[in-house]
Amino acid sequence: MVLRSRYVVALLAVFVSLATAASFVVNKPRSEAAVLVDRFVAALDQRDVAAAAALTSYPNAAAQTIGAMFDSMGPGVSTSRMSQYIGLDDESGFFTVDSTWSFGEPRGQDTREWRVTTQGSTRKLGVGWRISWDPSILAPELRAGGSVRYARTDAPAPRVLDASGAVMMAEQNVASVRLDPSATSDLADTTSRLADVIDVVAPLITSESLQADVAADPGAVITAVNLRADDYAVLEDDLRAIPGVVLYAEPKLITGDRRLTSPVLDSLRTVWQDSRDATAGWAVEVADTDGETTRLAGFQGPGSPDITSTLDPAVQLAAETAAVSVGTPASIVVMKPSTGAVVATAQNSYANDEGTPAFTGLYPAGTLVDVIEASADRQKIGFSDAARQFGLGTSFDIPGLDAVTASLPDGQSAVDQFRGVSRTSSASGMTVTPFGLAEMAASVARGSAPAPMIVGGVPATVSGAGSPVAPAVLTSLRNTLRDNARSEGVSDPSVTGLAGDNGDDRWFLGTKGDLAFAVYIEDADGTDAAARMTNMLMREMASPSE
Repeated sequence: MVLRSRYVVALLAVFVSLATAASFVVNKPRSEAAVLVDRFVAALDQRDVAAAAALTSYPNAAAQTIGAMFDSMGPGVSTSRMSQYIGLDDESGFFTVDSTWSFGEPRGQDTREWRVTTQGSTRKLGVGWRISWDPSILAPELRAGGSVRYARTDAPAPRVLDASGAVMMAEQNVASVRLDPSATSDLADTTSRLADVIDVVAPLITSESLQADVAADPGAVITAVNLRADDYAVLEDDLRAIPGVVLYAEPKLITGDRRLTSPVLDSLRTVWQDSRDATAGWAVEVADTDGETTRLAGFQGPGSPDITSTLDPAVQLAAETAAVSVGTPASIVVMKPSTGAVVATAQNSYANDEGTPAFTGLYPAGTLVDVIEASADRQKIGFSDAARQFGLGTSFDIPGLDAVTASLPDGQSAVDQFRGVSRTSSASGMTVTPFGLAEMAASVARGSAPAPMIVGGVPATVSGAGSPVAPAVLTSLRNTLRDNARSEGVSDPSVTGLAGDNGDDRWFLGTKGDLAFAVYIEDADGTDAAARMTNMLMREMASPSE
């Protein structure tokens, strides 16, 4: 029993000794050097360049490198912690830092994170402890004069196909021809020579228009014109010889056929860019003083699939020819009732000056009101309910395209309210766009309003849709459209349609087979102007002019 008691006492003594030693270790004050490293890491997390640099042995160089890193790491957000500190002696130490850079939400297998461990040392100087400045504290292999940066990586660019599957748009290097007024001593001479050189591809750009652009934004570098690769190859030498002309090569999505011009093309560019953004990869690179780069981390995103548009180039060119046949703003929209596919949209230069009136220009509905009122009376429903049966006032969220159909007298559609669209006064308070007129034509042909789309297989999201039109009303309306097309002077017997007006504006909505279309002319030259443009559209579709 005595021995056992002595054993217990001895064992307790050992425990007390160990506990005392552990307490000493836990409560031992952290070294000044370790606290310094913690402060340095905290300053980096807060992106406080000055505070982090001040804790180093070479603040000026550190501030320059740290600031450049934050500037070039794009969307990256970093969190760091000191994972180890070892005091080597009373005047030096060694530490490691674990950092995580996050570049957005994970995408599948791509965590969008760069985890990195770096090392550094501390020294006790005359002013106290300092981080021994070395750029590699920030990133492995980073040296003085080099840089670390975040870079986007892309697979080969997808193409945009037309409705038949042929390539319609592809990415090419486009030369941006710019004018720097500060780089020429004779602006008049520079603009005159520049206008002469580019006249062959841009005859509307003159010396006077260039000088007006310069005057509108004093001191700024202005863009004179963008040139396709083949045009640039011919004009490059002449352009480089002009003082003040600056040339940049930029990749852009352009049409293979330069005759194609439509508001829908810009919308397709938006869809194309959104697709690229969704699949883009990333990389963190270190560059040395010679510009040689080493990739430290990254993920190569998958390539984007080609985008199949709903545009039919033949119909598009026909619509363009018809739209430019008048000297006032004119728009044409053509779509398929069976699918809602927008196959063509054309605006002449006067309409282009207004933006995208084909899709967003709200005009008083004029005589269209009578048609909708008659439909509402026969079905014993409200005016707005009848309008929505034809897609008018329905909100269509079309990927890539900003479009509205109409604004109704019982209040603006959800899209109208969001965009703050103004409503031009008319007898009923209703306004309509050319796109809305085409949607109505498609609805009459189909029996209900189709969900429009500009990318194959990606129809609009629909809100506020109307019910199908009653069969008896539909039959009567189709007969009216057939008879009206003949009386208005539309020569193609396969076209049915309805002509209308508001003041001096003229419009015609119609169908031909599985095509529905609308023609709208502002300040038209004659009461039959819309019918004449419709006839030209039909002729060009049947036999395109060169």
